[in-house]
Amino acid sequence: MPTDTPPAAPPKAARPLALSAQLARIVERCPDRLAFSELARQLESRAWGGLLLIFAGINVLPLPPGTSAFFALPIMIVSAQMIFARPSPWFPARLDRRGVTRNELTRLVGKIEPLERRIDRIFKPRLARLTGATATRVIGAVCLAMALVAAIPVPLFHVAPAAAILLFGLALIYRDGMLVIAAAVAAVLSIVVDALLIASGAAAISYAMSWLHR
Repeated sequence: MPTDTPPAAPPKAARPLALSAQLARIVERCPDRLAFSELARQLESRAWGGLLLIFAGINVLPLPPGTSAFFALPIMIVSAQMIFARPSPWFPARLDRRGVTRNELTRLVGKIEPLERRIDRIFKPRLARLTGATATRVIGAVCLAMALVAAIPVPLFHVAPAAAILLFGLALIYRDGMLVIAAAVAAVLSIVVDALLIASGAAAISYAMSWLHR
């Protein structure tokens, strides 16, 4: 006899694997040092956003004087390729061999996992045009400009631009157009912050020189 049993509801789509979990899987099977090109391959569709986040995450930390340019270089390489819409990231052989160590990846996972637990349900795919192909090229141009600013050898000068780049990386990972807008605002604010740093530094030097010549 026919029954009135309602049809089963379609299964919910599984949530994409968190970036920290994806990196943890990479750590489990990676050698002591992983080439950047291999890291990009294992990040798959998240390669561009993931690499921006990883490199910017390093730059957000206070760095020894003179080293900010070195750590900004991979961001410049990645963002320049985003502008030209390369299908996958490429790195010069010497930089690629330097790559990233298992220990560096482990520390990165430890830093982003608590943050990701807080933001995982906040960020979501929306305003798709702001993370589409054309928008990704624009994001690459902005990140390249931010990386050039971050490379200026002034103490703490790299922190604010790197934070903006990190937000752009997150936006590409989550395909979140609202986060792109927030990252763009952060990019503008980073220029303001660095301009204030320069102004305050120049004022301090001017005051010190005038005091010495009394």
